[in-house]
Amino acid sequence: MLKTNNRRIFLPAFISPLEEKNPAVTKKQFAQRKLDLLQPLRQWLDKIEIQNRKLAKFIAKLIPAQCPFERDIILFGRKIAHIPPMCKLNPLYDEFVGLRFRALCYLVDKCGEDIQSYC
Repeated sequence: MLKTNNRRIFLPAFISPLEEKNPAVTKKQFAQRKLDLLQPLRQWLDKIEIQNRKLAKFIAKLIPAQCPFERDIILFGRKIAHIPPMCKLNPLYDEFVGLRFRALCYLVDKCGEDIQSYC
């Protein structure tokens, strides 16, 4: 049993002890603790400039336009399972899509090629 001498106890003071005087500082410190090991690779992929027709074609062929893993499994004419697209699970997905887009833009803008065959 707790004796309070008729004093009120404010529970928020006990519930959130991490958030002391300045909650923005604690959130900022928590965000800085997060370590992203793939960040240098992400930056390197984003800095790649396409300046060669062969490289642009290679990248456009190498990186698919749609996720190749999505499948419907059909047995005796009936769909028994569906494998969802797993490309979004790739931590570098956005960087690869951006690289492919830059390669296709180079082929259209600088080389004047038709990119229908890459879509």
